[in-house]
Parts: sequence; structure tokens; C-alpha cells
Amino acid sequence: MHALARLSPEVRQYLLVTGNYWAFTLTDGALRMLVVLHFHGLGYSPLEIAALFLFYEFFGVVTNLVGGWLGAHLGLNRTMNLGLGLQVLALLMLCVPASLLTVPWVMAAQALSGIAKDLNKMSAKSSIKLLVADGQQGTLYKWVALLTGSKNALKGVGFFLGGALLAGLGFTGAVLGMAAVLALIWLASLATLKKDLGKATSKPKFRDLLSKSRAINILSAARLFLFGARDVWFVVALPVYLSSVFGWDFWQVGGFLAVWVIGYGIVQSFAPYFTGKRRGQLPDGSAAFAWALSLAGLPAAIALGLGLGTTLSAQTVLIGGLLLFGALFAINSSLHSYLIVSYAREDGVSLDVGFYYMSNALGRLLGTLLSGWVFQVWGLEACLWVSSLFVLLAALISLGLPKVR
Repeated sequence: MHALARLSPEVRQYLLVTGNYWAFTLTDGALRMLVVLHFHGLGYSPLEIAALFLFYEFFGVVTNLVGGWLGAHLGLNRTMNLGLGLQVLALLMLCVPASLLTVPWVMAAQALSGIAKDLNKMSAKSSIKLLVADGQQGTLYKWVALLTGSKNALKGVGFFLGGALLAGLGFTGAVLGMAAVLALIWLASLATLKKDLGKATSKPKFRDLLSKSRAINILSAARLFLFGARDVWFVVALPVYLSSVFGWDFWQVGGFLAVWVIGYGIVQSFAPYFTGKRRGQLPDGSAAFAWALSLAGLPAAIALGLGLGTTLSAQTVLIGGLLLFGALFAINSSLHSYLIVSYAREDGVSLDVGFYYMSNALGRLLGTLLSGWVFQVWGLEACLWVSSLFVLLAALISLGLPKVR
């Protein structure tokens, strides 16, 4: 506590925002894995499981758009704490008896969780812009990469936690335990976050929700297809494939996806070093295009490897390809996260960041729906081909981004 008191106010707030985000991310990752594995075990089809996340992703689109406006009006501390409170409520909704866990009820709880997640994420990412001086772009990139990478590493821990809790406590016990812990963190956050962080000096009107920046519009479109490319095979198709085709149990599926996301988060944290920090360079539109292009052919190569039936086993092809995909995708994602915070205006930063993450959520929504439908009709290989197409579109769109700042 004494060491914490010696830190600058900006660093203390950064640590509080990050800790808040970490706690939320653990429950979010665990809940997703709980829902996928629990309802797959009950006999739900891949498309039905995808439908459970429909409102989660849809309300993420709405929340990012409206949440940026709320953050500018109310302050980012309030929107972040609102997100935590709503997540506690969403978890409690899932603690009802098994007979009441109908599809509409679970979809409603997931909708609340989607609102909570994107309020929390938008607030955390926007806060960093206000805690770093405008001229310190290298520091901004490092802090964004650390926040994004650590969040995804903990999301991976959440996947493992979800599988472990499901096996050890059952669905209701796992959800109730997470709700109790998160409620304590929410109370601590209410008392510690800086008041009025991110509140705009001039109150934006509702028509200001849509970005007026060409660079942010282009980056948002690229982000939509980038995250659609990930979720089209990762959200539903991959866990179900690992369980049904490879015969993996809850522990194996949750553990492997946890390790993948943890590694993905670690690579994100070090993305500045892969994109030119050692040479004193900061990424621009050219870097966004080049890194997306390097990823575009990989899902198609995995699909070909699975379809050819070579001497390499399907597990080797899929797992090896997934690890490489995770590393390249992590760099692309971290680079995008830096660019949006860099492009965003300081006064009312949450408006620009919220618009961008609205596109991110729209990409996840598209990917989630396609993950269930394409996998059920055509299989995992088709999901991988769609993923390659989406990454290629993200790369081509990135050609319109500014080449220098």
C-alpha cells in the first residue's frame, strides 16, 4: 500500500482501471465457456448454442455506440462501475433452477452480460487516452498493449476456470461463486475510481454518436472483419469440434482454449516490439495492412491441411495452425487497439472509442452467427475459408488508413 501511494495519480488510476478490467474479464471468459460446454452437454446443436450468444453480441453493438455517449456525459468511472454491477446481475439470473434455464432466459442473461462487458471495456480503453500525455505516443502504445494483452491472457484463464468450475461445482455453483466474488470487487471499485474521469467538457449531442473521422471509420470497418474472422470458427465451431470430433472432455477443451488465449494475450502485450518499437517506429496504416495480409492465408491453409488427409494428423494441423493464428491475430488486434486510442480526440474520447468497439462487437456478432450456422451445415473447414476471406477484406480496407501520423 505504501508503494502504491508513492505512484503518480495517473499510474494509480491506470492500475485501478486495469485491475477492474481483469476481474471482469475472468468472469466473462469463464461464463462463455460454462455456457458453451454446459449446453453442448445437454444436447444443444451448434446453431442453438450460437443463438444463446445472439443477444450478447447484439447488445454489445448497441452498448458501444450508446455507451460512448454515456461515458462522455457521466464519466468513465460510472460507466465502468455500471458494467460491473450489470455483470453481477447477469450471473445471478443464471442461478435459477435448471428447469427455468430456458433458451429465452439464458439469452436475456447473456444480453445483460453483453451490455456489461462492453461498458467495462469501452471505459477501460478510453481511460488510457486521458492518463497519458498527448505527445507520448510510445507510452500510449505500451499501455494499451499491456491492458489489452493482460486482459486476453486473463480471459484465457477464465476459459480454464469455466471448464474447471463446471466439472467441480456444476453450472449453478460455478455461476453463484463468480457472482459473489465480482460483487465484492464492484463495491471496491465504487470507492476507488476517480470521479468524472473522461467526462466531456462540452456535452455531446446524440447525433454525435457516429464518428466524423475518416480514419476511425476505416479502422472500424477493418476491425469488423478482423474479429468476424476470429469468431467465425473460434466461438462455437472450435469448442464443439474439439469435443465431438477429437473426443476431448470439459477439462481438455477448457484447458487448451485457456492456454491459447493466455498465449494470445502475452503476444499482444509485446506487440509494440514486433511492430517497430526497437527502431523507434510507431505503426500506421501501412503496418495495419501488412500484418493483416500476413494473417489472411493462414485459416485457408489450415482448412486445406484438414481436407487433404495427409500423414499429419488433424490434431497436429489444427492445433499448430491455431497457435500461429493466435500469434498473428494478437499483433493485428493490439495494433488496431493502439491506432483507435491514438486517432481518438481527447475531449469526449469515449465517443470515438465506443464507435470503434461498436464495429468490433458487430464483427463478433456476425462471426458468432456464422460460426454456428456454417459449422452445422458445412463443417469446420468452411468456417476457416470464411475466416480467410474476412481477414483479406480487413487488409484491403486498411489500405485507406493514414500512412503517417
